[in-house]
Amino acid sequence: MVTTPNLRKMTVEEFDEFVLLPENTDRRLEYIGGRIVEVVSNMYCSIVAAMIIRWLGKYLIENGDFGWLSAPDGGFKVLGDRYMPDVGFILKSKYPKAPHETWISLPLDLAVEVISPSDDEHDVRAKAFNYLRAGAVVWIVDPDKKVVQVLTPEAAPRLLTLNDTLDGGTLLPGFTLPVKDIFPE
Repeated sequence: MVTTPNLRKMTVEEFDEFVLLPENTDRRLEYIGGRIVEVVSNMYCSIVAAMIIRWLGKYLIENGDFGWLSAPDGGFKVLGDRYMPDVGFILKSKYPKAPHETWISLPLDLAVEVISPSDDEHDVRAKAFNYLRAGAVVWIVDPDKKVVQVLTPEAAPRLLTLNDTLDGGTLLPGFTLPVKDIFPE
């Protein structure tokens, strides 16, 4: 993530107006702790996020399609901030119709953050902490180290390596994904 230079801290209301300006319509901007952060990725990180979306989508199709899956440009309001996780998931029991808002006001159930070379570690941790406080499960995926950190509101963090299998816990019962399948060679 790249902090947009020469911008003062702003309120969330100012941010909501700022992102609607014509010059910002093609930019992926988040609001983290009063700052505008431009989310910049690379092709490999995008492929990793797409792999996760692919496997989660397959699982949902095979298991009753009980939730909405979002790609990296889906926006969520999380405890006053505005985040665009690389993968988001919301249960349809909370949001029965496909959301159309720019920033969904309901907290998401699963947030997946794929760490890009431009990400600031402090911002990733701040987002993960807020996702957890809002009740979401968080997967932090590190393509360089080829690991996945699993954070849940009710359990200690787990670090999964290429030899481990990611599971969906109580949120996505029966979902399993070998970590090695997230990182294409």
